Formats: sequence, C-alpha cells, structure tokens
Amino acid sequence: MLSAEEVNRIIEMAWEDRTPFEAIEYQFGLNEKDVIDLMRKNLKPTSWRLWRKRVQRRNTKHTAKRPSEVSRFKCTHQRAVSGNKISKR
Repeated sequence: MLSAEEVNRIIEMAWEDRTPFEAIEYQFGLNEKDVIDLMRKNLKPTSWRLWRKRVQRRNTKHTAKRPSEVSRFKCTHQRAVSGNKISKR
C-alpha cells in the first residue's frame, strides 16, 4: 500500500513531461496501467481528462519512443516542486 506522500509523488511524476512511465515503475513498482488507474482514482474528472489527453500525445512518457537526445527525467528549466499543486477530489 502506498503512503499519501508516495501517491503525491507519483502524481507529480506522471504530470511531468520528461518523466517516463518506466521511471515511475522503477521507483515505485507501478506499471503504466497502474499509474493510469491511480491517476483516475485521485484526480478530479476534468484533471483526469486533461492528463490523459496530454500523456497520449507525449513521446517522452515512454522510454522506447523518446528521442535519443533526451536522457534525463526532469527538464533543466523546471523548478523544484515543494508540494503537489494538482487538484484532487
């Protein structure tokens, strides 16, 4: 069972464009389907739809589809996140 802090971190990572599902699986043991289920259960319906639409068009969310020049999980311009700002139910 995941703690509330771990769930928040997974949601944060799932929203990041450069964090692939494989990184979440490596760190938390959740595959892509599990992450999708977690997001569905923890986001508001509108946020869920926005996230799914966004993720389905991102090549960077899948390591195999990433351009070879993308070798990091986090954008260098992204600021450090102090807390989860994503609206939940």
